Amino acid sequence: LFELITETPEYYLTRTETGILAGAADEVRTLTGPRTLVELGSGASVKTRYLLSAYADVRHTMEYVPVDVSDSALHAAKRALAQSHPTVRVRVVHGTYDAVFPMLPRLSPLLLVFLGSTIGNFNQTEALVFWTQVSRYLRRGDFVLVGVDLVKDASILNAAYNDMAGYSAAFTTNLFARMNRVLGSGVDVSTIRHRAVYNAPWQRIEISAEFEADQTIAVRPLERSFDIAAGESVMTEISRKFVLADFEEYLRTFGLEVRRTFTDARGWYGVLLLERAAGA
Repeated sequence: LFELITETPEYYLTRTETGILAGAADEVRTLTGPRTLVELGSGASVKTRYLLSAYADVRHTMEYVPVDVSDSALHAAKRALAQSHPTVRVRVVHGTYDAVFPMLPRLSPLLLVFLGSTIGNFNQTEALVFWTQVSRYLRRGDFVLVGVDLVKDASILNAAYNDMAGYSAAFTTNLFARMNRVLGSGVDVSTIRHRAVYNAPWQRIEISAEFEADQTIAVRPLERSFDIAAGESVMTEISRKFVLADFEEYLRTFGLEVRRTFTDARGWYGVLLLERAAGA
């Protein structure tokens, strides 16, 4: 479903970031020099191939460490990269970000890749924990490449998360369909309505599931249930948007200095190359 969302005309994030990476990959390689690439939430590793092409050397192998919770996506990407990038040695890590953080000192010198504006799905507390971990495990001189969606007109943002094809709505409903399969929740998904609205003061899209009828949601492994009344909603996701100057200042508090910022012509999206400095 998410891959279908990225192909809709309203959802500009993936295409815009891909375009930035296509134009910036060689410069990123020049600025960092040769090193191991570690990607958090790698998925199919499609966008990363621009970076791998820039870093790959026909005379030597390089190492790419994709990290993802989807084992099938990891191994599909590994098979595809074996054909397209034969000098890239792929070592997959099946798990969460926490699983790879302790490995980072052994993989240094490295470039930690975190694309898709996934950092925007973290609230302030979660982001604090994430950047603290990054700062803790990176060595001085290691780099981070992070993609962020930028603050823009609310109509553009609202359209991106309410595509006319209905894939965003299906994505929200599917969360509860999965709960039914895995947790025996017994949710009537036909009564759920997707709602995504930009909250300007908080600079974030807030995605909720609104219930049109009373529901009792079971979580059978915990032997618990939760009552939700008609008209109530459950927030399922946030997507924070950033102002570059503010975000760069925030990152400096973790000892991450901005070496280069790449944006598209419209200024809708940013890809930042950060270097782990001495202090934090």
